[in-house]
Amino acid sequence: MSSSAQIGGVTSAQRATSRRVLAVACGAHALHDGFTDLIYVLLPVWQTEFALSYAALGVLRMLFAGAMAGLQVPVSLLAKRLGGPLLLAIGTAVAGGAYLAIGLTGASFTVLVLALLVGGAGAATQHPIGSSLVAAAYADTGVRGPLGTYNFAGDLGKMALPAATAWLLSLMPWRSALGSIGTLGLVAAVLILLLLPHGARIADAANAEPTPPQVEAKRAVQATQSRQRGAFPVLLAIGVLDSGTRMGFLAFLPFVLKAKGADTPMIGIALTLIFAGGAAGKLACGWLGARLGVLRTVLLTELGTALGIVVLGQVSLPFALACLPLIGIALNGTSSVLYGTVPEFVRADRHAQAFGLFYTGTIGGGAIAPFLYGFAGDAFGPTRAILVVAAVCLLTLPLAWVLRPSLARRP
Repeated sequence: MSSSAQIGGVTSAQRATSRRVLAVACGAHALHDGFTDLIYVLLPVWQTEFALSYAALGVLRMLFAGAMAGLQVPVSLLAKRLGGPLLLAIGTAVAGGAYLAIGLTGASFTVLVLALLVGGAGAATQHPIGSSLVAAAYADTGVRGPLGTYNFAGDLGKMALPAATAWLLSLMPWRSALGSIGTLGLVAAVLILLLLPHGARIADAANAEPTPPQVEAKRAVQATQSRQRGAFPVLLAIGVLDSGTRMGFLAFLPFVLKAKGADTPMIGIALTLIFAGGAAGKLACGWLGARLGVLRTVLLTELGTALGIVVLGQVSLPFALACLPLIGIALNGTSSVLYGTVPEFVRADRHAQAFGLFYTGTIGGGAIAPFLYGFAGDAFGPTRAILVVAAVCLLTLPLAWVLRPSLARRP
């Protein structure tokens, strides 16, 4: 078959280009998510190094995640002017360069603060650009499968980079370890420029001309969605609390395990276990949501999260490690169900804005949560502070119940 042969109107050359875009976007997603979550491994190290309170550690976590959350929308606008591949490469280089700077400068506390802020700004490029590149590349053949692959790649990064960082910490000082990790970002930035097609475009759903079936579908659901207009803020509130639970618990997890006798490599393994459970949770809860419904799935995962956190604080280290994959399933599963429900509560012509608001709210909530929960850690210690996290998690249950009438009217 020639390179120009078509299957379903798409040439083999176009399919090869799409696969290359997907591969690069998946690699960038894995690296950036790893950059974001390797911080959890370093929190105990920074506490010892700089004599920090738990609230101060929460600020460090908030700097990276807050910069990433706040720049999601500006990045998507800037990408239309500079081009997605170039801006993604720049952001990757900035995120990697921030970690490299920590390793090369000796990293005083001031340098650490500035580097985390700059690194978060660089990491803000990945989600809006990577997902848009994939959506545009597969616009003619269906985006659901490729976007699922892209999302799963992020979970692989969450598993790999924290574990790799923990291993490096057992071999060298933490500054050197971060410098080594940062070098990956610079190499990846060069690869993005070399491997992404120069003409790769980003999806612009807001300006796309709707097809007749899309117009028909829009008319079919608008009446229902107009009655559900008040449901979206409730859904967003659940998402913010759920994200805050996840980030607050992960911020305390290394300290809880350390109190049970875990060393740094073991903490890295523990994070890998919980992130592996989280990856499985996305798949499992998508299946549960389709069979049990959104309401029952959210109630089940949030109850499971709260119960798992309480149990974890009471058991010995071996049992705690065994619990982590199960906690990860519940901890990460809710988000996929909530995300998939967003389009049902807003008009079709406002999907892009709704997703942008939902992402900004949930990432922002996750950014500030470690700082707020840090005060509980300073007052009660990490083992008791995770009980506070579990209690706040339960606030999602009455909110989910409020959504019951809207979910019952789903088209």
